[in-house]
Amino acid sequence: MKKLSIIIPVYNEKETIRVILDKIESINLNDIEKEIVIVDDGSTDGTREILRELEGRYKIYFQEKNQGKGAALRRGFNLGTGDIFIVQDADLEYNPAEYPKILAPILNGRADVVYGSRFVGSEAHRILYFWHSLGNKFLTLLSNMSTNLNMTDMETCYKAFSREVIDKIAPTLKSSRFGFEPEITAKVAKNNFRIYEVGISYAGRTYREGKKINCWDGLKAIFSIIYFSFFD
Repeated sequence: MKKLSIIIPVYNEKETIRVILDKIESINLNDIEKEIVIVDDGSTDGTREILRELEGRYKIYFQEKNQGKGAALRRGFNLGTGDIFIVQDADLEYNPAEYPKILAPILNGRADVVYGSRFVGSEAHRILYFWHSLGNKFLTLLSNMSTNLNMTDMETCYKAFSREVIDKIAPTLKSSRFGFEPEITAKVAKNNFRIYEVGISYAGRTYREGKKINCWDGLKAIFSIIYFSFFD
């Protein structure tokens, strides 16, 4: 039996945290054991209180203060004990029902890393911000130029890794915020791991609904792409 470590960074998601956990629990992965690792990144909206009620049910770590998604994921990778790891945001933009097709290339022995792309395939996508979409595609293009990969969605949440990849790369991660995405992509490329993409659905949020990433994060991502591709 293989174990899947589902790493969930959480920051101020009191409205969705129980829902996403219920969705993860409802998935049947046949003979794959699910390990849910939640890292609360200093939430102040009541999320921590909800998670304290669930401490006996999941593996939960509370950061003393808000440090960013990358810092939460570094902690989560350290706590996970699975054969495969997948990143899951605590909002409802990404559907855990798609785990089987994301994991398939790793389980079949074809891939070491799988990215779930919002920009390929025929799955349903919510129509939202043009400039966000353009920004994502620009960052992916810049990342591809730096890594010599041909990805369509470097900034996606859904990234799955074999244990070998986590053991090799996780101890070297430095980014504390959204620089995690370009950093881990650059390091996966440098280590010549086998990378696959699969098309996924996407139910994006508006800022009123809780979306957190902004233009400043995009500018920092450009710096991260250049730094981790050429200087780290």
